Amino acid sequence: MRYKKFGNTGLFVSELCLGTMTFGGQGELWSKIGQLQQEEANRLVGRALEAGVNFIDTADVYSEGRSETITGQALRDLKVARDEVVIATKVFGQTGAGPNARGNSRYHIMEGVKRSLARLGTDHIDLYQIHGFDPATPIEETVRALDDLVRQGHVRYVGVSNWSAWQIMKALGIAERRGLARFESLQAYYTVAGRDLERELAPMLQSENVGLMVWSPLAGGLLSGKYGRDGGGDAGSRRLEFDFPPVDRDRAYDCVDVLRRLAEARGVSPAQMALAWLLAQPVVSSVIIGAKRVDQLDDNLAAVGLALTADELAELDKASALPPEYPGWMHVRQGEYRRQQLREAGLA
Repeated sequence: MRYKKFGNTGLFVSELCLGTMTFGGQGELWSKIGQLQQEEANRLVGRALEAGVNFIDTADVYSEGRSETITGQALRDLKVARDEVVIATKVFGQTGAGPNARGNSRYHIMEGVKRSLARLGTDHIDLYQIHGFDPATPIEETVRALDDLVRQGHVRYVGVSNWSAWQIMKALGIAERRGLARFESLQAYYTVAGRDLERELAPMLQSENVGLMVWSPLAGGLLSGKYGRDGGGDAGSRRLEFDFPPVDRDRAYDCVDVLRRLAEARGVSPAQMALAWLLAQPVVSSVIIGAKRVDQLDDNLAAVGLALTADELAELDKASALPPEYPGWMHVRQGEYRRQQLREAGLA
């Protein structure tokens, strides 16, 4: 297991992060994703820690809070020292019946962190993330509330999930101007079959030294290789119950075809190839992996030992290439025009 600096901090996190969305199974939506209870969760957490994972991600809405409770109890059952694990959770989603029981307001954030701390059974959260964009709340209100939590010691670092590049840049500008804690990470969807993040978000993250945590790295299981173009899959497979995240199916199955061929030649699984592609991307800080069984987790963990060759990366890049889109194609043309000028002047 390798460890990477997290955003613009001195914190180091494992390149694979254990996701706990499969813990709990409480609620109509979450029961479709996973129904692991304490004993099963303990096995997964223990195996991940044995493999060198020091990073665990959950959220207050996963299984209506049960995921946080099970995660915290697993760490206590396994007698894990608090300073040996980086715990990340999130706030934003609906956690009650009232109109203030969701969103990014100071009110909801302050209530949410107290409840997450209690469920996790800890005195601090290492990474507290805003789980979505709230158009009803000024960004400055959200940034100031998070800064207060950092100053109070309840939270060590703050991050964001599922925001656009302009929204993150606005928050970073406010934080810099006001001397507030800034977002150190973005948790976002990114796969070899879904590379939209590369258009605006990836360049922004690299420019501003913001870390990237990848959610659903196998596109909801689609890149595991167990689904066919006809949409069929193994009984109990997640995509059959919860068809998310949305993907361009034609491009995705073109990627799966290449993943299967390359995986067979290497004697590994298509899932490992898909994870290895992500781990090879410079913008990625940590990839969140989730599992229902230890054998699934072991297969994902094995991806850290798989280094793709330049030819393999080129094949996957070709199969998954994004169609040109403005202003990207204009930037390419302008860049080539500028390089040509430099060559003609003998400067390149």
